[in-house]
Amino acid sequence: MNLKARIAGAVIAAATLVVAGLIRAPPAASAQLTEVTGFGTNPTNLRMHLYVPDGVAARPAVLVAVHYCTGSGPAFYSGTEFASLADRYKFVVIYPSATRSGSCFDVSSPQALRHDGGSDPVGIISMVRYVQQRYNADPDRTYVTGASSGGMMTNVLLGDYPDVFKAGAAFMGVPFGCFATTDGSSWNSACANGQITKTPQQWGDLVRAAYPGYSGARPRMQVWHGTEDTTLRYPNFQEEIKQWTNVHGLSQTPSLTDRPQSNWTRTRYGSTGTTAPVEAISIQGVGHSLPMGGMAAAVIDFFGLSSGGGGGTTTPTPPTSPTPPTGACGVTYTMNTWNTGFTAAVTITNTSATQVSSWALAFALPSGQTVTSAWNATVSPASGQVTARNVTYNATIAPGASASFGFQAAHNGNTAKPAAFTLNGTACTAG
Repeated sequence: MNLKARIAGAVIAAATLVVAGLIRAPPAASAQLTEVTGFGTNPTNLRMHLYVPDGVAARPAVLVAVHYCTGSGPAFYSGTEFASLADRYKFVVIYPSATRSGSCFDVSSPQALRHDGGSDPVGIISMVRYVQQRYNADPDRTYVTGASSGGMMTNVLLGDYPDVFKAGAAFMGVPFGCFATTDGSSWNSACANGQITKTPQQWGDLVRAAYPGYSGARPRMQVWHGTEDTTLRYPNFQEEIKQWTNVHGLSQTPSLTDRPQSNWTRTRYGSTGTTAPVEAISIQGVGHSLPMGGMAAAVIDFFGLSSGGGGGTTTPTPPTSPTPPTGACGVTYTMNTWNTGFTAAVTITNTSATQVSSWALAFALPSGQTVTSAWNATVSPASGQVTARNVTYNATIAPGASASFGFQAAHNGNTAKPAAFTLNGTACTAG
């Protein structure tokens, strides 16, 4: 990969949904994330982690949950709600991990964009086959979701393997084939910047060409994008809609338009119900930081895995007022800098014996640093003495547990870290 691509990859890696920001939901009594080896053909040496809930169904559904750049399967397990939803609805979750530099999935190479062509998709399909055999999983209820690099891989897997997946949900992705390269690199700046546009027919033809001769049913598709995404820019959202409506032979005129939450605009194509062939959710004012809030639950509704399958979304419970911890807290603060900016990944650990019911982390940004965006927390003001406050879905930190958030900032050459942190007024140990 050339230097420009490496830099671009580092920036997306840092800015992506990043820090695995949600805290882990309390695990079931004995269910835990387990690494599986020897699961089958694996040309790119992906790692596989598996979550099988207690009381798993006799013939369970399977969800593949694919992480973002710089992430991992365990990070996506900890940072999203899919495992806790698996506890509720008794499906199995596969968490693949990319192992190449940058931990992005291959959504670019000719091999990745072809049925049984090689690279990462083949390894992921081997994981699915393993679970189907080992756990008597239902092949008619196999689904995939992912964020950023994982959202792009969701598009790729639905194009490559329409015979395997019944539906997918892509957060902050790009259309199948948009990231294609032939020079051995894995970064496509034109696609990332939303500069590649095609007709619905052209986009649909790319999907159909991935598996020549396939004439069966096509997977349903749900796409999500924030209007302020500067990493995989918002025009990719409409290009995905064009692609998957064409694949399903549908008009781009929605059958339904509604607003499940104040800043969500949801459109459905081909049906007005929860399990429409194509569903698209635009999130106003949000950048490259999905999924959050009730979005994971909306994915499970779209897949038809929730009881009732009503297609509604879960409205998060507002946080209560802060509860001061009775003991110490710990903070880790990791920076990824470039010439005029940086991203910071911050993890708060509750080392007290008392649950924190909501949190506010205060610290002083060094001179010349200004916050431009944040994810999994609100940060204000933009400079000087700032406070990061929880959002609705990560308010609680149990004793011994952690919550993470991140932000992007500009700097004037000063890339020092904050000297001290206080959580709800109590000084923390900085690590």
